Order: sequence, then structure tokens, then C-alpha cells
Amino acid sequence: MTVRNLHDPLEVKRHSFAHLVAAAVTRLFPGTHLGVGPVIDNGFYHDFELPEGKKLSEADLPRIEAMVRRLITEAQEFAKKIVPIQEAIQLLQQRGQVYTQELAEDLEKEGIHEVSFYSNGEFSNMCTGPHIQNTRLLDSHAFKLMNVAGVYWKGDEQRPQIQRIYGAAFHTSQALEDYLKLHEEAKRRDHRKLGKELDLFVFSPLVGAGLPLFTSKGALIRKLISDFILELQKPFGYQQVWIPHLTKTALYKTSGHWDKYKNDLFYVRGKHDNEYVLKPMNCPHHTQIYASRLRSFRELPLRFAEVSTTYRDEQPGELQGLSRVLAITVDDAHLFCTPEQVLSEVLNIFKIIEPFYAAFHLPLTIRLSLRDPEHPENYLGSEHVWEQSESLLAQAIESFGKTYLKVPGEAAFYGPKIDFLAKDSLGRSWQVATIQIDFNQPERFQLVYQDHDGKPKAPVMIHRAIAGSLERFMAILIEHFAGAFPLWLAPLQLALLPVAERHVAFAQKLAADFREYDFRVEVFDTSTTVSKKIVEAAKLHIPYVLVLGDKEIEERMLSIRKRGNKKVTSTSKDEFIALVQSALKSRTLEL
Repeated sequence: MTVRNLHDPLEVKRHSFAHLVAAAVTRLFPGTHLGVGPVIDNGFYHDFELPEGKKLSEADLPRIEAMVRRLITEAQEFAKKIVPIQEAIQLLQQRGQVYTQELAEDLEKEGIHEVSFYSNGEFSNMCTGPHIQNTRLLDSHAFKLMNVAGVYWKGDEQRPQIQRIYGAAFHTSQALEDYLKLHEEAKRRDHRKLGKELDLFVFSPLVGAGLPLFTSKGALIRKLISDFILELQKPFGYQQVWIPHLTKTALYKTSGHWDKYKNDLFYVRGKHDNEYVLKPMNCPHHTQIYASRLRSFRELPLRFAEVSTTYRDEQPGELQGLSRVLAITVDDAHLFCTPEQVLSEVLNIFKIIEPFYAAFHLPLTIRLSLRDPEHPENYLGSEHVWEQSESLLAQAIESFGKTYLKVPGEAAFYGPKIDFLAKDSLGRSWQVATIQIDFNQPERFQLVYQDHDGKPKAPVMIHRAIAGSLERFMAILIEHFAGAFPLWLAPLQLALLPVAERHVAFAQKLAADFREYDFRVEVFDTSTTVSKKIVEAAKLHIPYVLVLGDKEIEERMLSIRKRGNKKVTSTSKDEFIALVQSALKSRTLEL
């Protein structure tokens, strides 16, 4: 989730562009029903329902852009007016703005007594703002309408399907041009496209949307990522556990998750009328392992970890490649400790997260999510416990010498959390790892340990994920590396290209030798020319390509071409093995 600063000058401009797009569409298509039009990363979107069943198409976008530019040149003032909520509802009803009227009615139910309307020229709409003072403050060439998509009103597939226009907007036309170049590169790197080209995963209509099937290559990458996490956490005393994928609904009613997630669960009914669900998270199960017997303070901290699949019944329109799926595999861990152990445990989690992301060259920024001080009733736990926990998390971040952003109101109801955002090679930020403190579940499940004074006390529970969703993290990596994975992560590390049929036996023997060192190697057939095989290996982003002909057999030397480099180097087999072993051990990105 991106934390928006509504008063940031660029955010204000983007919001104003969204408002102008709404004005343009209603001028071009009178009778249009307006939906929401918020600011998003790099721009905005606005929802519409055209009259008489008309539909917007990509061909309409240049026309709408031209109208927006015309409104900008008219130097229209943005005027704000505060309106009582009942008057706003009546006004929207008179205009036939059914969706905005519904939003106003929702606000009234929440106890809101007045709302703001912004107008420019003849156009007016209910809007929280803020907006710029005058349209002339916008660069008419610093925005672009990107695409049109179909969405359900309020994301509910039982509600009408309307349309959404996405737009990009920046301070200057140069900034927009730079973004559009990155956008084109992002399309080239789209993990759905590369996943198919590199044979990493597939989807089947018989299996269902949002349920990727990983090929041997994709499954290998998943395993290498999870094995890396296991390797990094091994020195810190984690215990591997396993839990079933089904549970009775009573578990989530006890944990407090039921009210929030009951509409997002997959339900399973047994033949004896027992109702089960596929687990949407792992933490309540782990509490039951802790609760299986009385714990002593001497046992703490306990660290239960596993890589396990959870399930969320997402809206079909929200599913997207590996980024948004129904079956989410998480490298999950839950720690149970005393209050005095929280700081050291959080610091140890940092020692796992930092080298993990460094290995992928994904720089991290940190966000400390705090409670909303104006609404303490929304959170569980005393003032003292919250202050202590927030202070401990801040202290942990500072102890690692990191800067961070404090975000009030973003804490979970059960405790504060640290969220890590990774910046990829295109400059995009992705929320990845998380550390969360939880007072809720130990209390709800009545978890205790016997303290040194013999009295029962509630442990502190820490939630921890390093990669988060493995599916989503794979999508990030595919696009970050554009499919050219580092040597240790590449499904196929070495391609052996025999020049002719008489060189195949030598290539097969060499491949067998390399496999003794656990190198992932493939001998390409001789049905095509060497140049075509080199092109094929390049398309697969194989790190090392070895061409094997008469010269290599006679001289017992290897001709090696590194990925992305046309230069061919010659080395002995032993030297090459040592080179590859060193690169694998260090997990370097360099070849």
C-alpha cells in the first residue's frame, strides 16, 4: 500500500488532472455517470458509466486528452464549496449522479455532516480535494491517458460494471517522457510475457484463473528462493513446522480474523456437515502449536517457521499473473518471546532481511506503521504497551543505521509493524518483507508461559515474512532482471553447443562432468547452426554458452561466451569449474 500525501504538489496536480478528465468526459458524453477518481502511483484513474450503454474505447482517449488540454488553456479557476451532506445528496440526485450520490449516502451513514464540491468552468463534482488554483498551472503536455479497463462498482462483481480510464501525470513533459520510456520497458519485462517465453509457469482454464502451474524451471526458482531464506535463518534457531491447509471456522472466530476475512475465504463442507475453510493465513495455526503444552520462560523465544500456501478468494478482475493469485505461498514465521526479548529478535530478523535483498540488488526503504493516536479505540492493548512496542521497533531500525518513514494509522489492530519496500531496476517500489508485533492473538488464545516467578504471563507474538508471497516475489524478480537471472538462480546455467554430430559425445561427457558439481547444464542438439543455437541460448538468458568443436576437443580448452557479451574467452575446464563455483558460492550478479 502506498501512503499518499494529498498535499504534495505533484499529488495535487494529479488529482486536478483526474478532475479535468471527468470534466472532459462529461462534456464529450453528456449524461455520463461519474465514479471515483483518486491519485495513484505515477498518475490517477477515474471511473465512468457512459449513457445509453455506450462504451469508451482506446480510440476515444486522444479526443478526451484534447478536451483536457482545451480546459487547461481556458485558465479555469478551481473553486471549493462546502455543502451540508443532505443538500449534497439531493443535488447529486437531481443531477442523476447515482454513484456519487451513493458515496455521499455512505458518508452520511459514517456520521459525516458536510462535504466539499470543486468546480471549474461549468463542471462541478463532490471531491475531497485539494486541487490547484487554476488550470493554467498544469503543463498540458505532462499527462497522458494510458488505457481503458472494465471494473465493477466498488470492486463488487454483484454491482454494475463500469469503465476506468488510467492516466499518467507529472510536473513536466520531460518527466512524463521519462516515465513513458520506463513504462515501455516495463511492458517488455512483464513477468507474464517472460514467464511464458522462459517456460517458468503456465495457466490453465481447466484449473482456473489465479492458480499458476509452475514448470520444472519455475519450481526450481521457487525452491532456490525458499532455500536461501532457510539458509539465512538457520543460525537464529528457527524450528520448521507444518500445518494443514484446512481448518474449522472456529479457529478464525477465536483469532479475530473472521469478521475481516469471512467474505474472502474458500469454504469446504465435509460429508458430516462440518464446515471448513482453506487457510487465508498461518498465524492462528502456529498459536495452537505453542498452546499444545505449558511453556516455560526458559523455552522462549520460540520461532516457528514454514513455507506454506494460503488462500484468498479474490475478485476475478483483480487477479494478475503471479502478482495477484488465489493460492499464495508465504515464507512465514511466528516468534513467541518475552517483552524483554522483542528488540533482539527484531534485530535478528533484520540480519536475515538485509543479506536476502542485497543478493538480488534490491535496495530497501523502511516504513514504521503506527496506530492512529486520534482513534485508540481501534487498537488492542494499553497505551503503555503500544508506546513501548513502537519505541522498540523504532530503536531496532535505528540500531541498524537505517532511516525510515513513520506512518500513523497504518498499524495492524493488534500492534505496530515494520514494512520493507524494495526498489527494482526500473525504480518501482514493492512492499515485500514485514515484521509485526501482535498482542491480540496471545490474548485471544490465552497463550501463556510460566515466568521465573512461577506466574503465568502472555508472550509477545512477532509475525515475520522475508519474501512475502513467493509468487509475487518471483514476478518482481522476473521483471527486475528482465528474465536474466543471476547465475545461482538461473534455471539453466550452462548451454553446451556441439558444432557437429561428431562433437556431441564430447559435449555429453562434459555435461556429465559439470553435473558432478551440481551445475545445471543442457546440451543443445545439432539440428541447427551454431549461430542459431547461440541466438536461442540468448533468448533463454543462459549465463554461459560453450561452443564445442574440433579446436576445443584437440586443445582441451573451453570457448566461453558470457551472457550479454559477444566476446569469446578460452579457459581450461578446471579453471571454468572454479569460476562457476566461486560465483555460485558468493551469489554474485556478475559473471
